[in-house]
Amino acid sequence: MSNHIVVLWSYLRARIGASGGWDDAGTVVEKVVLTAIFAALALAVGAIIVAKVTSKANSINLN
Repeated sequence: MSNHIVVLWSYLRARIGASGGWDDAGTVVEKVVLTAIFAALALAVGAIIVAKVTSKANSINLN
C-alpha cells in the first residue's frame, strides 16, 4: 500500500511543479497532508499489531 502512496505523491508533486510550483502556503499544505498520511499509516500498523497480539493471547490454553 505504501508504494501506491509514493507513486501518488510523486505524481501530485510533478503535476504541481508543472503548473508553477508550490508557494509558501503550499508547503504548509504539503506538510499537513504528509502528517495525515503518516498518522493514518501509524494507526493502521497499530491496529494490525493489536489484532495479532489479541489473536495470540486468545489462542493460549489456560486449562
